[in-house]
Amino acid sequence: MSDLSIGLQLYTVRDKTKEDFAGTVRRVAELGYTGVEFAGYGNLTAQEMKALLAETGLKAASAHVPFQALEQDFDAQLQYCLEIGLPFLVVPWLSEDWRNNDRIGQLGDRLNEFGRRSLEHGITLGYHNHAFEFEQRPDGTFYDLLLAATDPALVKLELDTYWAAFVGIDPAALIRQHADRVRLVHLKDLSPARTFTEVGDGTLDIASYYQAAKEIGVPWAFVEQDAPTIPSLESAKRSLENLRKII
Repeated sequence: MSDLSIGLQLYTVRDKTKEDFAGTVRRVAELGYTGVEFAGYGNLTAQEMKALLAETGLKAASAHVPFQALEQDFDAQLQYCLEIGLPFLVVPWLSEDWRNNDRIGQLGDRLNEFGRRSLEHGITLGYHNHAFEFEQRPDGTFYDLLLAATDPALVKLELDTYWAAFVGIDPAALIRQHADRVRLVHLKDLSPARTFTEVGDGTLDIASYYQAAKEIGVPWAFVEQDAPTIPSLESAKRSLENLRKII
């Protein structure tokens, strides 16, 4: 059983990073997070980002980079990751035109290629799910088809536990089922009204997800709140404080 570090997906505080990226990252460090997962780099150069991380002591744990951005200039995206020491590069979302089961083979080929090129430089490529991947279709779920179309050695998984639970799948069971591929997890919570809420304030069994991820050797779990109804930094603080009590 490995140590499992807790980072913040900066999408949670995107309203603040838009105003002051560096200042917001400093606040995230002050809250007690040990690392961050990027959702954009705030127009900082790799050198500036590296200096900010060194100043705050935060680990550059992962980055969400749109599939389209990888298609447009994979080398530039990879180079930025290399310069700031990012070990994980994650595809966070697919546009509607890629969600067709008929394009799974083509998508798998592209992800395998990105994964191979990343791994050549010591970076692991991951895929982050939402809910649509688990919808039942005549030829199987998009999730299962995507896993079958990609090389397990080249394309890993970042399991968003909220979206799995949202559609009725037990995230802890899913983590264990795909123990060879799940390398990162998102910890989020679901309110009784089936909306986003702070970790520990909702209905989900966060402790079981954390435990399953720890058991299989996942190095990072990221707190995320997609739509805070309280100030976003306060949301990030509350989630971390609750999570520490839960785990």
